[in-house]
Amino acid sequence: MTDAALPLRSGRPPVRRTSTMVFLVALAAFAVLVTVLAGADMISTSFVKLLGKTLCLALAAVAMDVVWGYTGILSLGHMAFFGLGGYAIGMWLMWARTEAIVASNLAASALPPTPGELREGIGGQIFGVVGSSDIPLIWSFAHSLPLQLAMVVLVPGLLALVFGWLAFRSRVTGVYLSILTQAMTLALSLYLFQNDTGLRGNNGLSGLQNIPGFPAASQAQISIAFFWASALALALGYLLFAWVVSGRMGSVLRAVRDDEARVRFLGYHVESFKLFAFTLTAVVTGIAGALYYPQAGIINPGEVAPIASIYLAVWVAIGGRGRLYGAAIGAIAVSLVSNWFTSGGAPDLDLGVYEIRWTEWWLVLLGVSFVLVTLLAPKGLGGLVDLWTQRRRGPARRAAYGPDTGAKRPEEGAE
Repeated sequence: MTDAALPLRSGRPPVRRTSTMVFLVALAAFAVLVTVLAGADMISTSFVKLLGKTLCLALAAVAMDVVWGYTGILSLGHMAFFGLGGYAIGMWLMWARTEAIVASNLAASALPPTPGELREGIGGQIFGVVGSSDIPLIWSFAHSLPLQLAMVVLVPGLLALVFGWLAFRSRVTGVYLSILTQAMTLALSLYLFQNDTGLRGNNGLSGLQNIPGFPAASQAQISIAFFWASALALALGYLLFAWVVSGRMGSVLRAVRDDEARVRFLGYHVESFKLFAFTLTAVVTGIAGALYYPQAGIINPGEVAPIASIYLAVWVAIGGRGRLYGAAIGAIAVSLVSNWFTSGGAPDLDLGVYEIRWTEWWLVLLGVSFVLVTLLAPKGLGGLVDLWTQRRRGPARRAAYGPDTGAKRPEEGAE
């Protein structure tokens, strides 16, 4: 039998082929619903911002799933790229807002302010909190939105490229690589806590919710605009990663995850594939951070701490790694539930001898959930989608091992 006569079979279940379209349609319907409810004043502006931030976290989780669930690299430092993206856009937001305030104050003087006086006033307003008025070198491009948007991509991308090249060329794998990524994040966090870094130390960047150039826009309008921007970014990011993990590229990434030595023996340059996945996901995570922090209104070094990257891994594990929609579901579910518990929405439990305050016990509950999912449901929440789809399809029809009609079937080879 020739190749042309071979029946075309697909070993991928229908949910894998249609999941992208279903996810995008659901995301679009969700965005329209939130917009309608917000326009009718049925949900608050703060809740719209929460939903927008949750979509940004979902994008970061999808990126994490590509590097961990598909490539097998458990990165415990991806939220560092998230924070760097936030710092990059936050510098422009803070500069532009401060420039407008300083220019307005100086306009009342008898003589128009010189560029030097304006710059000195901006420096005093931004860095006075750390006892300085000098503008650091890293703020050289803060006045330009296009340049700072480029920094959103370049800074996380270059850091991931350099770190990944050094780690992968040394063939560091497994838990050692995870420790290295966590060490990178810890070093970056400790560096940002210093006042002489030029990023205001532990004070961070604040007032990011005020968008320069739109003085008449209300926070309700701004929240909807960022919500749609977050939804669009998630949709485009999902499409990008769905393309990356499909076809030959996806097959190689999964093969690297399952048996790196065999892939290298077959002639593939494993380090290049790992570096590609690590760098691309870092860039997308940085973009997610750039959309997140204008909605949060503030960013500080605590956002880059290693615990944030561990949370990201927990979201992916709960959602189901190796499934893009699972990672998004996990991030959205855990983020919203976390906000409900930590904001006082969940009623405390009075056991008589002890009162459980969920604001204090939420992390314990999250840890227990992670352990239970890992032990009892390794496919996570995304596995529920697979289960529901398989029940609708009925018994699975699996292809034979070979093209001949009498070839051995998978069920016959199962032990």
